[in-house]
Amino acid sequence: MHRSKLSTFIIDCRTDDVKPAADFWSRALGREVLEIQPGEGDRYRTLQSAASEPLLMVQRVDHESRIHLDIETDDIEAEVARLEALGAKRVEKIQTWWVMLAPTGQKFCVVKPQRGALSDEANRWP
Repeated sequence: MHRSKLSTFIIDCRTDDVKPAADFWSRALGREVLEIQPGEGDRYRTLQSAASEPLLMVQRVDHESRIHLDIETDDIEAEVARLEALGAKRVEKIQTWWVMLAPTGQKFCVVKPQRGALSDEANRWP
């Protein structure tokens, strides 16, 4: 058995500098840009969100701008296999997570828990 849940909304921005993009989305959404976290470097910025909400991040990318979501899980391989059984396809493994393609064409990521252990609110899968 493993668990998973919606983790993060990522605002992918085709830009050379993520700071102005994060500043725009911060002002547009009324959410403060948080201090840079380890591993974010010059590619990511996190916007303030309540612990009960999904994380909200702005990411510098080379592909077309879009918004994608992350599903966090306590067993990445089991969750990827579950999603493949539903029709998703593996696109690329990056560090510890998988980029997936939904049967409807949207890319999304399967990642490890982003805020510590998953709560009892997470979905449980056999």
